[in-house]
Amino acid sequence: MEHQKEALRKIITTLAVKNEEIQSFIYSLKQMLLNVEANSAKVQEDLEVEFQSLFSLLEELKEGMLMKIKQDRASRTYELQNQLAACTRALESSEELLETANQTLQATDSEDFPQAAKQIKDGVTMAPAFRLSLKAKVSDNMSHLMVDFAQERRMLQALTFLPVPSAPVIDLAESLVADNCVTLVWRMPDEDNKIDHYVLEYRRTNFDGPPRLKEDHPWMVIEGIRQMEHTLTGLKFDMKYMNFRVKACNKAVSGEFSEPVTLETPAFMFRLDASTSHQNLRVDDLSVEWDAMGGKVQDIKAREKDGKGRTASPVNSPARGTPSPKRMPSGRGGRDRFTAESYTVLGDTLIDGGEHYWEVRYEPDSKAFGVGVAYRSLGRFEQLGKTAASWCLYVNNWLQVSFTAKHGNKAKVLDAPVPDCLGVHCDFHQGLLSFYNARTKQLLHTFKAKFTQPLLPAFTVWCGSFHVTTGLQVPSSVHCLQKRGSATSSSNTSLT
Repeated sequence: MEHQKEALRKIITTLAVKNEEIQSFIYSLKQMLLNVEANSAKVQEDLEVEFQSLFSLLEELKEGMLMKIKQDRASRTYELQNQLAACTRALESSEELLETANQTLQATDSEDFPQAAKQIKDGVTMAPAFRLSLKAKVSDNMSHLMVDFAQERRMLQALTFLPVPSAPVIDLAESLVADNCVTLVWRMPDEDNKIDHYVLEYRRTNFDGPPRLKEDHPWMVIEGIRQMEHTLTGLKFDMKYMNFRVKACNKAVSGEFSEPVTLETPAFMFRLDASTSHQNLRVDDLSVEWDAMGGKVQDIKAREKDGKGRTASPVNSPARGTPSPKRMPSGRGGRDRFTAESYTVLGDTLIDGGEHYWEVRYEPDSKAFGVGVAYRSLGRFEQLGKTAASWCLYVNNWLQVSFTAKHGNKAKVLDAPVPDCLGVHCDFHQGLLSFYNARTKQLLHTFKAKFTQPLLPAFTVWCGSFHVTTGLQVPSSVHCLQKRGSATSSSNTSLT
């Protein structure tokens, strides 16, 4: 009995679900019927407007061509009438001279004949009849104003509804990811001269396969693209991949999206590990500010615990996203913070291979600032560049300005203007650590070393502040300089 009841309950549940689906579908069909009425009325109205615009245009063309015929007729009539009047006057004058000549010839007075004959001769010489052109100035042929609209009629007969554009095809071979820019190129499978523009959509993702239906980041939309390519500039690659899709649009309708593609966007992404920072450094995401009272107001551990301190915990920081497999484990503890005069903070992602690039902009009024890399084993009392475990460029604005490259407690003065934004390029396998003016990409100095341990980005500041930019690719200009061996010619790796 219970088994039969349970089976009946399942049937009831199934029927209820199916009834709900049918009701939802009925509602959808009713809504579609309303939409059909509304949309058909709209397209009918649009059709009337388009044909009315054609009628108006044809009427304007007709009026213009009729005006051209009337103007040509008036001009020809004026010329011919003037020529006719001149000929009439010349004929009258010629007839008068002819009558006078006949009378003179018949005269009996021989004494006056020579004088009369001379006057007639002079009159004939000056007669308008002998100065007239007996060729019409204009033609009566109007064939140049004839029309033949057979081709246009065929075009009008070919008028039809706008076709839905085909889906574009993204050309991966021509597309490019470089310098934190993405150039996407696509083509149409069929020629379509009705296309007005294209719409490009993209979004960031950490998955390399086909785009998933649900992603943490929405599609970003770029409309009004007129060419079959587009370049996105100034991107921050804080995720591993980007999805792209394109659709074509004519005046009335857009086509289907292209098959989405996924492009890899390799870049070095890290955050500052606030658990390593000196107590006098206030860490906020990728920004750091010197705080002279940072270690004296209250105990740092207590501020981390209640979440109200100015030094954020890397675990609780809202800026932290999906952890990198190379990212440092959190919770190093207060004893591992840099202390004394080592006003230092480290990045949270290890460098153990490949090429990486990041930039840092520091406040020019900072009394001291340094940027470089360090082994994870750098001691809590050790300053950047003063041990064999760290390499850095150091700017000192205290008392007098100095710009030096430091490693192993040795320093080399750099003969270059101090930029306000520095680029750092680390080629781990080649053992190269290069520093650039981030704005001009001028090479400032290169360290050559054999790195025996994974590296961490390292920063130090005293009485100042700085901001780090990550998610950057190695710039093409930096690659070119490295290939040309500019590092060898532009810097000295020995420090004295």
